[in-house]
Amino acid sequence: MKDDKPTSFDIAYRAGVSQSTVSRALRNSPLVNEETRLKVQQIARELNYKVDKNASSLRSQQTKTIALLLCEHHGTGNSLINPFFLSMVGSITRASANRGFDLLISFQQFSEDWHADYEDANRADGIIFLGYGDYETFVKKLTYLTEVGAHFITWGPVLEGQPGVSIGCDNFNSAYNAAQHLIALGHKNIAFLGDVSEHSPEFADRYHGFCKALQEAGIAVDPKLQVAAETSEAEGYKATMSLLQRRVPFDAVFGASDLIAIGAMTALEEAGMHVPQDVALMGFDDIPMAAYTHPALTTVQQDTQLAGELLVENLLKLVSGERPESMLLPAKLMVRSSCGAKPFKK
Repeated sequence: MKDDKPTSFDIAYRAGVSQSTVSRALRNSPLVNEETRLKVQQIARELNYKVDKNASSLRSQQTKTIALLLCEHHGTGNSLINPFFLSMVGSITRASANRGFDLLISFQQFSEDWHADYEDANRADGIIFLGYGDYETFVKKLTYLTEVGAHFITWGPVLEGQPGVSIGCDNFNSAYNAAQHLIALGHKNIAFLGDVSEHSPEFADRYHGFCKALQEAGIAVDPKLQVAAETSEAEGYKATMSLLQRRVPFDAVFGASDLIAIGAMTALEEAGMHVPQDVALMGFDDIPMAAYTHPALTTVQQDTQLAGELLVENLLKLVSGERPESMLLPAKLMVRSSCGAKPFKK
């Protein structure tokens, strides 16, 4: 016997939208514009559409799958993945498998409503976010996820009043220690390359830690020695060329990421400046490539293995009804040749 009960697909057909848009509209999602939302809701009333209780109950069952959503990164060639996150992906995969969970990996940009497309669609029990692009835009989406009761955790900044649970690096103190190292080597005119606006709170924290080290050493913070850059080799190269055009003396460069520092290394070489003889160079992240640049890059190592473990562990706590706290992880200074100091022996 045919079941003539209307479905969300019937509504989608009449409204000329996707089924996932119908799901969002019926939940009053702000991601659906008002005209479409009202149209969908009117059609649902006309069809006397009711939410399928059996389908709803399916969403209470565990899928034993975790969704890992990466921010698409266009500064790293065809891979579209920031190399810093590659080792963390491996750690998350291992931690998930050890707990009997599969991992579903995708890009954040492929979805407009992460909750509807993963948890609501019964594709995953929770979501891990790596990277975020523009933070101001990202946090609005996190706020919505909190409002609809989604289970998610982010790797990134840990800020007061931030929605959800976040695990991140202690960027302030790590950059403070790194800047102290450069100062101890005798450098006083240290440039900082990285976006320090509210759109990049992690880089901003690194800059603030950097500034504190300068101020404690009695060195004035010169705004001309700070150049905005996103995390890519091309951005680091461009920022360094801009710095050189300012004709402000500098004897060291602190890149807010390794990719920025590697781009800076190329620009300095093209300008006839040798690292570390003329300019010391510091990065942040310790991506695998950092140990194989010439000279090898001094940097700040984030513990990606521990980060991956904690992201999975705390997401599953959220799924089970617990309320874990956000946390900052310490980082380690990796002294190599680019700063001019004798590298630490392992």
